[in-house]
Amino acid sequence: MVVRLPLTTWMNSSAKGHFVAALGEFVGTTMFLFFAFAGTQVANAGSRNSANTTTGAATGFSPIVLLYIALAFGFSLMVNVWVFFRISGGLFNPAVTLAMAMVHGITLVRAFLLLIAQLAGSILASFLVSVLFPTPFNVRTTLSAETSIVRGVFIEAILTAELVFTIFMLAKEKHRATFIAPVGIGLALFVAELVGVFYTGGSLNPARSFGPCVVTGTFDQEHWIYCKLCSSSLPEEEAVVADLTKRGMSGLGPAAGAIIAVTFYKFIKILEYEVSNPCASDGDDEKEPRKIPDPEVGKTVEQRSERKESSSPEGK
Repeated sequence: MVVRLPLTTWMNSSAKGHFVAALGEFVGTTMFLFFAFAGTQVANAGSRNSANTTTGAATGFSPIVLLYIALAFGFSLMVNVWVFFRISGGLFNPAVTLAMAMVHGITLVRAFLLLIAQLAGSILASFLVSVLFPTPFNVRTTLSAETSIVRGVFIEAILTAELVFTIFMLAKEKHRATFIAPVGIGLALFVAELVGVFYTGGSLNPARSFGPCVVTGTFDQEHWIYCKLCSSSLPEEEAVVADLTKRGMSGLGPAAGAIIAVTFYKFIKILEYEVSNPCASDGDDEKEPRKIPDPEVGKTVEQRSERKESSSPEGK
């Protein structure tokens, strides 16, 4: 027997799907970032940094700390994507949402609702971690002193492109191993965090940077790299004009990475990448290049190969 909530006949329309997806994305983003931030809290427990940032160059170089943070983010994403994939798609990231909308994986309406849910989930996760744990809330993403703005943008763009393209090939492209796509997605974030935490904090996700900004009330000028919404504090009056251009850019690093991944994904789709490596077939006969019907003879390429082998002197 299926239990239905009263007064929910409106849910028989497409609004139900949007509502359930947004709810799942909100809870999923909250859970993903809660465990990721909590793990970062533990890793940075011994840090004397008072700037509430997780950037390795600011907290002190420690391979163990960097590895711990990367594992916390990678495994948290893997588990929660696996759990929430069937509800909302398990995106948890406005950059991924943008990329999915660009390849028509989701509608613009769904993308907007998921974006709101992701930002709200990030704020809630940041708040919960900040009040539950007695250690300093050192999870903000900032550039290290040695990392310029240009370098920060390119670092974030490349790392985000790796993550988004992994999601395209493992989750959007359906195959028999799609059900274990969350493992590859989590590992992609893990590898990216290993590189990015020390230099930029390893955001790859405007929502991930937005929540800690709101909770701590600290908004760095360079946060336009991660998220426009984080750049709400104004600098000194003489620097306002020079900074306005920066503030017009929304999540430039992750957004640029998403566009790079989308461009390359569409390019290889146009080139029909499936036929470039027939030996990499996942066992799906309908997508197996060697079994594409030959219009000339009405037989598959595989059948023609077998007939040639049987008719050759070596095959007799």
